[in-house]
Amino acid sequence: MKVSLLHLVALPLGMTLLVAPEGHAQNADRKTAISLFGSANQYKGSLGSNFWKWDQNQYGAGIGLNRYLSPGLDMGLLASYAELKGTKDAATFFKTNVVTANLAFKFKLNNGWALKEDAVIQPYLLVAPGAAYVSREGSVRGKRLDENEVNFSALGAAGISFRLSDAVSLFVQTGQYIPLGGNFDGETNQDDDKFDDRFLQHTAGLTIAFGKPKDTDQDGVPDRKDKCPGTPTGVAVDPKGCPLDGDGDGVPDYQDKCPTEKGVAALEGCPDRDNDGVRDSEDACPDTPGTAALKGCPDSDNDGVADPNDKCPNTPAGTRVDATGCPVPLDQDGDGVLDTADKCPDTPAGTRVDATGCPMVIDPSIRKLQVPIRFKTNSTTIERTSTPPLNKMVQALEQHPDYSLRITGHADKRGTDEYNQALSERRAEAVKRYFVGKNIDPSRIITEGRGESEPVDPGTSPKSLEKNRRAEFTFDFVPTPTPQP
Repeated sequence: MKVSLLHLVALPLGMTLLVAPEGHAQNADRKTAISLFGSANQYKGSLGSNFWKWDQNQYGAGIGLNRYLSPGLDMGLLASYAELKGTKDAATFFKTNVVTANLAFKFKLNNGWALKEDAVIQPYLLVAPGAAYVSREGSVRGKRLDENEVNFSALGAAGISFRLSDAVSLFVQTGQYIPLGGNFDGETNQDDDKFDDRFLQHTAGLTIAFGKPKDTDQDGVPDRKDKCPGTPTGVAVDPKGCPLDGDGDGVPDYQDKCPTEKGVAALEGCPDRDNDGVRDSEDACPDTPGTAALKGCPDSDNDGVADPNDKCPNTPAGTRVDATGCPVPLDQDGDGVLDTADKCPDTPAGTRVDATGCPMVIDPSIRKLQVPIRFKTNSTTIERTSTPPLNKMVQALEQHPDYSLRITGHADKRGTDEYNQALSERRAEAVKRYFVGKNIDPSRIITEGRGESEPVDPGTSPKSLEKNRRAEFTFDFVPTPTPQP
């Protein structure tokens, strides 16, 4: 049966296209590759052996599709076409086309133990079981024996790949195809071992790997080679994927505030000659250890004034000093009156004091004006009977501009807590409006509501409830403004 070269090549090509494209140059970054190769084939069988007889070569071609599995192993599918010829005499000769398809296991020596995975020279061994389609034309002792057959076959080979780039390699390989029971020359008197007919295949080809290396941080260095895989996007890196460090201080340039000067990591890569924790560019005393609070300058007497500015450098510990580092008169209670003139040196902080340093008190006659006023049920209206005491308090505030007044609203216990709280606040605000209407500065009036929480009479009679519906008053001093720094 005659089979054209086109048919013989189309069969393995169709089979290989069912598998993902692979080849001999794939790696962990590019796991898929395709190889195209040419071959010189040398027959051995009943008519003799052409092994290593280069003048007896018969040529063919093939394709390889492989998948990277690990640094030491690839797997794929190989397909090849070979034409074998032989002649004994005019009555015995043959011409046989052999198409092979094999599942290939490639054991690589550039697996990181003997050679690096990206070595230029990459030797390997190949074992490939599969099938061989044999189409034979010929004659044995004058009898035509034209037939086709399919046999189990195995390929054992050794080869070397030459890495041209990350994606391209050139390879050479020599292996032997042994079809079990195959009969290339048609001779019927075969040996019992069924391995009479075989052929050497010397191969040279080109491999192109596909795929894009995984680069999670997109710095141009594949993850498997990236020693600094979390580099921020856009940061310049070295061949290992680590950010550039021009001054070699261990702080990457993109984080280094002083990229041209070798510094310390704690100061964002800036130098610190005196090792006081203040970078030299901000250190007013760069050659003398100091403190950050004093811009890197020392303070020998610990008075808070840097030595270069301290006119009294040996002030005893705990002494209060001025901006020049010299002692200042003491005012232990901080009331603004020096201890030498303070008749009340232990006045609590925040207390208003007079010129002698003693607490100021509200005029007792003014205190007597602090009488409560009352409201009707669920009302914030101030009754006319409350006007006289309110006017007296207005007069007191006018006569004492340093006085302030706190108004506290209350409610009886009828209604919910939330409602009574809001009602007490509205009552206090209603009274405040009365004072503001009398031209009293609203900032001197403080209001608050206590709801039903502070009854003056716990009873439930109308009289008791009336006593609890009230607003109370407390005079105090207007707070002294806090000086701005």
